[in-house]
Amino acid sequence: MSTPARHDGPAEPGPGPVAATHRRTVAGRLLATYLVLLGAFAVTVGWSLLALRDAARDATLLRAVYVPLLTSIGEALAGQNVLNAQLNHITAAKNPADVRQWIETAQRLRPLTFEKIRRDAEQELPGTADASGLRAQVVSETAAILRAMSDEDVKFDQLFQSLQLGDRGRAEQLRDDLLARETDSAKRLRALRDRVDEQMKTLTATAQRREARSIELLVGLSLLTLCVGAAISLYARRVLAPLTAVTERARAVARGDLGPRDVVATDGEIGELATTFEGMVAAIRRARAELVHAERLATIGKMAAHISHEIRNPLSSIGLNLELLEEEISELPSKPEAAGLLGAIQSEVDRLSRITEQYLAAARRPTLHMEPIRLDELVSDCHGFVRPELERAGLASRVELEPGVPALEADGAQLRQALLNLLRNAQEATARGGEIVLSVRRAPEGRIAIWVEDNGQGVPEELRSAIFDPFCTTKERGTGLGLAVTRSIVEAHGGTIHCEPRPAGGTRFCVELPVPDRAADAEGGDQPG
Repeated sequence: MSTPARHDGPAEPGPGPVAATHRRTVAGRLLATYLVLLGAFAVTVGWSLLALRDAARDATLLRAVYVPLLTSIGEALAGQNVLNAQLNHITAAKNPADVRQWIETAQRLRPLTFEKIRRDAEQELPGTADASGLRAQVVSETAAILRAMSDEDVKFDQLFQSLQLGDRGRAEQLRDDLLARETDSAKRLRALRDRVDEQMKTLTATAQRREARSIELLVGLSLLTLCVGAAISLYARRVLAPLTAVTERARAVARGDLGPRDVVATDGEIGELATTFEGMVAAIRRARAELVHAERLATIGKMAAHISHEIRNPLSSIGLNLELLEEEISELPSKPEAAGLLGAIQSEVDRLSRITEQYLAAARRPTLHMEPIRLDELVSDCHGFVRPELERAGLASRVELEPGVPALEADGAQLRQALLNLLRNAQEATARGGEIVLSVRRAPEGRIAIWVEDNGQGVPEELRSAIFDPFCTTKERGTGLGLAVTRSIVEAHGGTIHCEPRPAGGTRFCVELPVPDRAADAEGGDQPG
């Protein structure tokens, strides 16, 4: 399962110096614009010349090859049709000798007609390679037709002899056989004619489309030439836009507006100035936020010291007296009302003690005792510790561990406290019948991620960015310090924490911790080479 996208808000430009890059001046950009236009014009003119060359080639091909070839095939087909008609009525002719003389003349002329078809098909013209396939097919097909007719002379002689002898049945049989052959030859010639005609139509349609595209390109180039002046003016205005934005931004900063702004993305010197200025504003904003955070921590520290002095000691006395009172009541007859009251008082004393501990924990910066730990074991241990409490609250829970997660250097006790804070926060936000899921998995850049997910009511979007601030809470009786302490622990380990909504509803807290280089190297060494 992949790590979800972070939702920490818009990234702020860093305060550091802008990396040295090759600056593109305004004059250089305008020159580049003219060069691009010139290149587009050259491409269009070149394409038009190629289109004219192709059109001339197609016209030559139509005039010198296809038209003569189509005419020759048409003549052969016309002669074949007349021959078929004469042959079909030869047995009923009044003077078969005249018909015989005509058929013999047609047979002698037919090879000459087919030879003309072959010469027209084999004519070579420069740049007409696209038609060589069809022409070769015409030559092959006419040769096949001639081969099929090679033995017809004998059959014609047999037909004429049968007519002279008056053998009408034999004559009709020979006539039908010859007519079938001649009809097949006519069909093949007709198919050749249709293929040549279709190729001519295809060439004509291609030439028309090419002409239309040429006209469209020329019109488009003319419009581009007319608009280039306005486009260059708008481009120069866009190049200078960051300068105006920097001026307005400086005025806004002078009025106290340090909120993040989008920087116009340009790689020129003006864009670099805008990026640097926004980085400076971001640095001021971060410094002010750190100062406010430090002031809050100082205030919490003073409050914690005061609470420690004024509240913890009385709470200790109250707790001790409660224990003594419980011992005395236990010796008296059964008083369930008194025992209930003492239990309620003890519960409130414990709650006040936890609040004071939270104030003290928020005031103190975590002191880490680093040691190698495995997060999968730590998470499983925390889950086993809180599972009975979750089950009493009517919540299901489970742990998902990605195999092969490396160990890291961390303070196990501090991370355990942070995880318990997140688990109890999820428990309080989830209604009975809900589910809490703990996950340990790899994260990008060699980090380890811990997810604590619930399907509760979720965190309002307007509070999501401030939920880790001290005293920010959505609970009626919450102090707003649990998540602040958790963030302090995570950041002390060099990690990050953020909150995001789950796609199926609820909330997901994502903790990412760095893995030491030696742990990553050890993990890589375990892999097979």
